[in-house]
Amino acid sequence: MIGFGNISKVQNNMVISRSHLNNSPHFRTKTLETSQSAHHLAQVRQVKLLATGKYLPKNQVTAEQLGQKLGIEAAWIEKKSGVKVRHFVQDETASQMGAMAAKKALETAGLSLNDIDCIVCTSSVPEQSIPCTAALVQKQLGGESSGIATFDINSTCLSFVVGLDTLSYLVDAGRYSRVLLVASEIALAVDWNNRETSTLFGDGAAAAIISKTDPQEGSKIICSRQETYSEGAELSQCLAGGNRYHPREYSDNLDRFLFKMQGRAIYRLASQILPGFLERLLQPAGLTLEEIDFVIPHQASLMAMGLIRKGLNIPEEKWMVIAHNHGNTIAASIPMTLHEAIQQDKIHRGDRILLLGTSAGFSVGGMVLEY
Repeated sequence: MIGFGNISKVQNNMVISRSHLNNSPHFRTKTLETSQSAHHLAQVRQVKLLATGKYLPKNQVTAEQLGQKLGIEAAWIEKKSGVKVRHFVQDETASQMGAMAAKKALETAGLSLNDIDCIVCTSSVPEQSIPCTAALVQKQLGGESSGIATFDINSTCLSFVVGLDTLSYLVDAGRYSRVLLVASEIALAVDWNNRETSTLFGDGAAAAIISKTDPQEGSKIICSRQETYSEGAELSQCLAGGNRYHPREYSDNLDRFLFKMQGRAIYRLASQILPGFLERLLQPAGLTLEEIDFVIPHQASLMAMGLIRKGLNIPEEKWMVIAHNHGNTIAASIPMTLHEAIQQDKIHRGDRILLLGTSAGFSVGGMVLEY
């Protein structure tokens, strides 16, 4: 069984998990609908990650520099968030950063923009309300007259995983040949008065190119799953920026335009759901956590990541961490970490990789792929 000191099992489409909230045992029982049952969940797609790319903004900010800005000690920042270095945009836009990451992925794959037939932006915050950020990335790449299809997919921090999951079906079906996925984030709505939240984030972009797997290759997506528990929707939110509040209210109601997060409550909810979620992800594919070669987690706070890793009994050598010198880059976090794992030779073709994360909503998501 998967850890957190829980009892969790899947039996007759009934999920039963136990965790301790507020120092008292709490049982969650969730009945899976027939459409969610095991035989629908393990859908292998013959899709391969061709290449990845990454871009970090020019402005590198240390914990000491951020501490001076916020009037707190660098040691406090490093202890609470674990982030020693992060990058903030200087004059870059999200689409410019996304295009830079995309160019690096294209170069690694030995491809040009003409070899791509779909661009999908998988970011939590768009560059502007209209048009989609993917169209702006296309323009930054010099593809104004290319006709390449563009659109955005947003599931906040899980956007890349959801985008990869969704587009893999279209690639596997032959709708698209090569898809460029881009995640580019600027933590613009950070509330600098909230020390615990503001010291977590950094800016940056990552990109990945996917295509149909060649017949002689073994690369594939083995299984994937996302679950949303909107009981936690208010634990991580930015009220304005959509059509609920008009921009003219900004000066009078600034608080509505700032990102708010209840970190401890999110951790409690994640630790309650993740063990059972992993079973529901892996079991239909006939996998156990021990059969996973490497884990690429969302780079939340290092403290929370460490507790989750230990709770899931995942060995440290199988767990990739870059938050200490990148910060939490929101939706760019997972593809950026994946890129670094590849660059640092920590994963190899044929390895079984788990992408795992949480996002506002409250959602949990994961994917197992054979790299």
